[in-house]
Amino acid sequence: MVQLSKVLAIAAACLATPAIAHPGEKHDPHVLKRQIHARDVMAAAGKRSLGGCESTLHARELARRNVARRAHTVQKLREKRGITSAPQKYRRNLAALEKWEAIDHNRTDAYQHGVINQESIFGANTSCILTPTVTDGPYYVWGEVVRENVKEKLYSDGVDVHLEVQYIDINTCHPVPGALVDIWQANATGVYSGISTSGNYAAGGWDSTYLRGIQQTNQDGVVNFDSIFPGHYDGRATHTHLLTHLNATLLPNKTLEVGSGSVAHIGQLFWNEVLRSAVEATYPYTSNTQAITTNADDMWSVLQADASYDPFPEYMYLGDSLDDGLFAWIQIGINAMADYTDNSYYSIAAYHDANGGHENSDSSAMGGGGGGAPSDSMSGMPSASPSASS
Repeated sequence: MVQLSKVLAIAAACLATPAIAHPGEKHDPHVLKRQIHARDVMAAAGKRSLGGCESTLHARELARRNVARRAHTVQKLREKRGITSAPQKYRRNLAALEKWEAIDHNRTDAYQHGVINQESIFGANTSCILTPTVTDGPYYVWGEVVRENVKEKLYSDGVDVHLEVQYIDINTCHPVPGALVDIWQANATGVYSGISTSGNYAAGGWDSTYLRGIQQTNQDGVVNFDSIFPGHYDGRATHTHLLTHLNATLLPNKTLEVGSGSVAHIGQLFWNEVLRSAVEATYPYTSNTQAITTNADDMWSVLQADASYDPFPEYMYLGDSLDDGLFAWIQIGINAMADYTDNSYYSIAAYHDANGGHENSDSSAMGGGGGGAPSDSMSGMPSASPSASS
């Protein structure tokens, strides 16, 4: 196994003071240190694998399609919103981490006077390796519906974000088509839908579904979601969850068949502090009373972000203010041959079926002893495949 020489300062700090996240998200600091180290090792190996084939013909053709697609997406988003002004970003004094976050990811400056420098902006890829050792958190819900727009009429106000995620197999450098990708995040006031437990009582409780959904990757390994910039909550840096299923069965009611397929990737996208500060100066983020945790203080050691482990999406302002929304994109390298269904960090807190949302009493996140994929034998789980939630 590849060895890394760098010292994980944040992981070491975790040994002295275990971080606290949502109630139910508990981690042994010694295990956490090992998992962060394993993540970095896998990230470095995956980055080298991608680097070895990025000059191939199919990789260059894919890169050209990426540039054209992203430029077209921004054009359509701007037209849809009636935006004619040139995008503009906020600038602030940056520390070392913020420099990596903001300068290396904010592509707004390359758009000048209504003319897109396509290669400069949309050719940027982080080739992010988000290893499955990054926990899915305690609030993953099985049974969400396939939809691109995960915003709902209630509890979804905030700065609009159109997010494009592209999956590349690190073994082949080819896109991963047909993957079913779950997305979920907290709303502007730091509350997740689908969960009703101490520290996170969602309006609508277990039946709520806002800011959750599933999309299937196309031939270029791409999914798109219309969401909002996530809100913060006590104990974790601002982030968006992603979980990728391969060979899973999509039911006619637009949900996944219980227990089908593999879990090839579990990851979290983080958002830079400069952008987060600008967003949270707007309503309804200003009504969020929970404590803010910076990326540097996050339990998953986001401070270690570099060219190999880069969980920050590229982004640009669609117009001259956040009112116009953001376009964000990221390329994620995954091992399509892996299956993390039995990984200790894959935990299902709840599920949706024809009768609405229900707590998974076996979930370790909710106080039970288990985790992993749902099955008919799990107590509290349905014996039939779930239906679309209301």
